[in-house]
Amino acid sequence: MPSWLDKKFGSKVRAGLWLASEVGEGNVFTKGQLRAAFPDVAQIDRRVRDLRDHGWQIDTRREDESLHLDEQRFVKQGAEVWLPGQSKSPKEKTGLTSAQRTKVLVADNFLCRSCGIGAGESFGDGGQDAQLDLARRQVLMLDGTRQTQLVIECNRCRVGGRERAADLAGIIRTLGRLSQLERDVFAGWLNADRRDPSPMEKLWGEYRTLPEEARSAVRDAVRGMGK
Repeated sequence: MPSWLDKKFGSKVRAGLWLASEVGEGNVFTKGQLRAAFPDVAQIDRRVRDLRDHGWQIDTRREDESLHLDEQRFVKQGAEVWLPGQSKSPKEKTGLTSAQRTKVLVADNFLCRSCGIGAGESFGDGGQDAQLDLARRQVLMLDGTRQTQLVIECNRCRVGGRERAADLAGIIRTLGRLSQLERDVFAGWLNADRRDPSPMEKLWGEYRTLPEEARSAVRDAVRGMGK
């Protein structure tokens, strides 16, 4: 691996080399440490962000609530950008305008499409409130090809679903196996863009959160009611 001090490389490449050799995967670094290492690069923060376009995972507080505001975590190295041809930005990488971002937010009803939470809402565990942002999701199309599409996700779901791919073809095939009544019910959910769980489903969800001793008490109560 070349030296991150070698100025024949551009600042993005040098930033990658610094992370790989000086920080190491899984470790935390601060903005102050980054700027001290590259005092002559005015936008070194942006160069580090650019590494994400090459498969590098670098988390901020938005993805990892254990971090402080001035900290980032080097989670995983991506392409070896110091090798010839590896530092070019991917062809599919395009910046989004504010209007394009707003269009996706409106289409997704300003809600996380994975868990349904809205921006600024509490997760209910005393942690940081929800933040919404764009996520790129791989979708398996009907013709077998993969397509990258944009979706809104909260900061927690975005971290947990980085490698997730949506199987559009599989969903369409499953729809074809439903009865007409089932398709009518599903169409109603589509038109409302929501499905309210039934009282039994809510009760099941609450039961699943109980410790084993409490679950056992529920099972005994159900058996007693059946007599």
